[in-house]
Amino acid sequence: MARKLPRVQDEAHHRPDQQRLAQQRAGADRRARVEVEFDEQTVLGALFGQFDTNLVHIENRLGVYISARGNRVVIEGPDDSVARAREVLKGMHQRLLSGLDLDSGAVDSLIAMSVEPTLEGIITGAPGGAPPIMIRTRKKTIVPRSATQIEYMRALVSNDVIFALGPAGTGKTYVAVAQAVAQLMSGSVQRLILSRPAVEAGERLGFLPGDMKEKVDPYLRPLYDALYDCMPPEQVERRIASAEIEIAPIAFMRGRTLADAFVILDEAQNTTPAQMKMFLTRFGQNSRMVVCGDPKQVDLPGGTAASGLNDAVQRLEGVEGIATVRFNTADVVRHPIVGRIVEAYEGKDG
Repeated sequence: MARKLPRVQDEAHHRPDQQRLAQQRAGADRRARVEVEFDEQTVLGALFGQFDTNLVHIENRLGVYISARGNRVVIEGPDDSVARAREVLKGMHQRLLSGLDLDSGAVDSLIAMSVEPTLEGIITGAPGGAPPIMIRTRKKTIVPRSATQIEYMRALVSNDVIFALGPAGTGKTYVAVAQAVAQLMSGSVQRLILSRPAVEAGERLGFLPGDMKEKVDPYLRPLYDALYDCMPPEQVERRIASAEIEIAPIAFMRGRTLADAFVILDEAQNTTPAQMKMFLTRFGQNSRMVVCGDPKQVDLPGGTAASGLNDAVQRLEGVEGIATVRFNTADVVRHPIVGRIVEAYEGKDG
C-alpha cells in the first residue's frame, strides 16, 4: 500500500503553512522528482517511523513531498530540497543498517548536515572503503550530529591539545568524554582524567555540606553523566576505584605530570590565566588534552577579561599540535529550542 500523509479532512490541514506556500510558488522554483529504492527492507519500519513520522518531519523541514510504496520512495519538490531529502533518507537507512538508533535528534542532525557536500562520505564512508567518522564505546556508537562535530572528531584524533569553544548543547564535553572512553578501552591511554573549576555564579563551596569530595561532586556531575552514558556503571565505579578514571577539580592538578592520559578540562572559561597555564603545562608523554568551554559564559569576577580560556586561545591558536574548534548555535544538538534560546541571548548581549 502506498504511504500517504495522515488526513482527517484535507491535506492542507496537516501541512505547515510554509510548505503550502512553497507549493503555491512551485512555478517559480525548479522542480524535481527522484525515486529511491532500499534493498534492505527489514529496517523500513524504523526508517519511515511510526505513522511515517520521520517522512513527515523531512517534508516539513525541507519543503518536499514524499510518498512510499513498498521499498520505493518518491520525493518531489524544489530540486535542491529533493537532493537533500534523498541524502537524508540514505543517511538514515545507512545508520539503521549500522545498528545505530534513529531518533528525532538523529534525523534533525542528518538534515542539518545535508547542506554539507561531504554528507555521503561521512555517513556511508568515503569512496574506496574508508570508514565513516564515529566513536565506539561499550554502550553506544557516537556519530557526528553537526558539521562542526565532524571537524571536532577529526581534531580529537590528530592533535595533542584541542580547544573546543561554543555554547551549551553542542556536544563539546560529551564527544570528548566518548573519545576518551574509546581510547581507554583500546589501551591507547592508561588513564582518563576529567576536571573542571569549582566555580559557579553566586555560589561558594564553603557553604555546601560535607567533606571536600561531597562539596565538589555536584560541580563535576556533568562529567559523571557523560561517563555513565558511554560505559556500564559497574565499569565506571571499578575504574574510578582503581584510579584509571579520575574526576577532580582543577586545583588537584597542581604539581603533577599527566602522562599516558586523556585529559579533559570542562567549563574552562571559569579558570584564571594562572590556572590555565598550570593545567596546560601538566601535559605529559603519550597524552591528549581537550579544553572545553563557552567564552561568553564566564562566572569569574571581572568577566571575559579574567578568563584563562580566552587568554590561552589568544596565545596558543595556530601553535603546532594545538587545534581550536568553534561551535555556534547552529551546532546545538539538544532540543531545537535550546539553539533558539542561546541565539536570542547572544543576540541580545552581543
